[in-house]
Amino acid sequence: MKELRLEPLRVLYARGRLSFRRNGKDCGLNRAFSLGDTVSLCLYLPRQWGVKEVSLSLFYEISGVAEERIFRWEVLSDGFDVYSVTLPDLSAGIYRFGFSVKSAVGSAYLRRGSAFNELCAEQGAGEGYPFRFLVSEFLYDAPEWIYGGIIYHIFVDRFYRGGNAPLREGTIRNEDWENGIPQYPEYPGAPLANNMFFGGDLDGIIKKLDYLSTLGVSVLYLSPIFEAASNHKYDTGDYMKVDSMFGGDEAFMRLLSAAHEKGIRVILDGVFNHTGADSQYFNRYGHYKDSVGAYQSKESPYYSWYDFREFPNRYTAWWDIEILPRLMTDNEECQSFFVGENGVVDRWMKRGVDGFRLDVVDELSDTFVSRIKSRMNTVIPSSVLYGEVWEDASDKVAYGSRRAYYDGKELDGVMNYPLRRGLISYLRYGEIGALLYALTDVMYYAPKRIRDAQMNLLGTHDTERILTALAGDLRGDTRNAELAVKRMTEEQREKGISLLSLAYLILATLPGIPTVFYGDEAGLEGYGDPFNRLPFPWHKVEDRLLSVYQAIGKLRRRNAAYKKGDFRLLLLNREQLIFARDGDKHALVTVINRSENSLSLRLPKGSILLYGEKRCGNTLLLRGLSGAVLRIPKGSIFSIADK
Repeated sequence: MKELRLEPLRVLYARGRLSFRRNGKDCGLNRAFSLGDTVSLCLYLPRQWGVKEVSLSLFYEISGVAEERIFRWEVLSDGFDVYSVTLPDLSAGIYRFGFSVKSAVGSAYLRRGSAFNELCAEQGAGEGYPFRFLVSEFLYDAPEWIYGGIIYHIFVDRFYRGGNAPLREGTIRNEDWENGIPQYPEYPGAPLANNMFFGGDLDGIIKKLDYLSTLGVSVLYLSPIFEAASNHKYDTGDYMKVDSMFGGDEAFMRLLSAAHEKGIRVILDGVFNHTGADSQYFNRYGHYKDSVGAYQSKESPYYSWYDFREFPNRYTAWWDIEILPRLMTDNEECQSFFVGENGVVDRWMKRGVDGFRLDVVDELSDTFVSRIKSRMNTVIPSSVLYGEVWEDASDKVAYGSRRAYYDGKELDGVMNYPLRRGLISYLRYGEIGALLYALTDVMYYAPKRIRDAQMNLLGTHDTERILTALAGDLRGDTRNAELAVKRMTEEQREKGISLLSLAYLILATLPGIPTVFYGDEAGLEGYGDPFNRLPFPWHKVEDRLLSVYQAIGKLRRRNAAYKKGDFRLLLLNREQLIFARDGDKHALVTVINRSENSLSLRLPKGSILLYGEKRCGNTLLLRGLSGAVLRIPKGSIFSIADK
């Protein structure tokens, strides 16, 4: 047997190690701090290096100020010389830094090793600032209601038909809910009308609130619901109206009331970067009879909102898609329309919306995003603002500038796509690099309040279905006509169900909020847009998956450690993943057996199995491709049987 203590994953450092202290106390792997914290950098350098002096080069990105500091030697500990330097009175923003050392054999610089906090020494002067940390100044209280919950992401037209909302002129109704296939272009990126509707609406969501409650859902995240010509509604026609094909404003108010009665919050998709060409603001086709749009006249009140290169037919559009003219949201009149008194944000927050998710947030300026957050919190101080970011948002660079999403004035969290990529890479292929990156870099560069609120996801309307991603055939250069009807084999589905069960268990027990894309829990499969947007299969729900999602929902509700409990990675290799969330007296330990072979764990006294299949006395047997959650007294030891 090999023993594992409930301590953070560590490397046996033949090399050096970097750690931080916050206000004099070790803060683990965290690289994010709050304004007012006294931050210290600590280096553990092998005595055999013969280090005589350590220098810090520190660069504050916002001001452009660089400075040099000398470390103080503290103590010799277990063969390591411990050096530290304290950095009081830090301002909000990103600090980048590097180290140089002098020894008996000359000068060297320190670079990052293979582990998150491992240091390697190389001769020479080094270049740049290879390390960083973040200081935040949060202007608003954290939205406490978000922690420990579950977000459910609904593409409204494909969830459930609840009423008989009227079709709009020029639209098509697909009556085949069970087997219908959405419109698709000949090839990705080809023009598509997107005027086929399956009839899902807001009353349909109301009728399924009890079902959503069985999953532990605490937040509904709705795809765009404002008036628009397409079925996806990312081509907004009128920001002040809910689309009549979804039931209009009346249906939305009914949904808000019914959801809130069940303790479920509602956040909307804020598509503030572009409108539709068919909108009252642009009005290219003249459908809005009471509005003079920017396309129609330079005298239009909306003309300055758009960037015309040659009036009227050449204008800046999102990804050069002509039906999506891009807004110049730093234009004061345009910006005020969204964040001013009685503007778009005001209107919907005052009606009871609990937050927004900002579409393509990296195309909005920091000024605009901070004004959105300010206006939201003016109306509802506990509201939540998420952003669509596909990378590590703590160091996101867009259009030549580093974005200030985590500095404290903008977002409460982002869509955690790096975690999705890491889980797919690990569960499907056994590769650990992308997952380790998500569980260290992405996690620890985020302030804790953001880390605990991240939208952790396995799929969205912009990705292939997670079941397909985990076990289906790779898309390759397969034509859309084939993808429309391509389905997983029975063997692939069986493998996918096992892997998705593991993926959701991991997702739901990590820091952050698990975000379920409608139908994943029912076994929906499919490739990317539009094949990831099939109608919910109410007629053939995959009960094995559904029971997993329901059980994990109960697990989250019943254990407070999943709100803000500290995270410790205990083991990560090709076959096992083990991590802990800390409660007051116990640790909740997630154990994942990715291998095809059974895994036997000897449990310490006082352990309780919260989720999993088999326990025999003090031994837990995990079959291949399965997982468990244990409640274990802190400081205990448990063992994994050798093969």
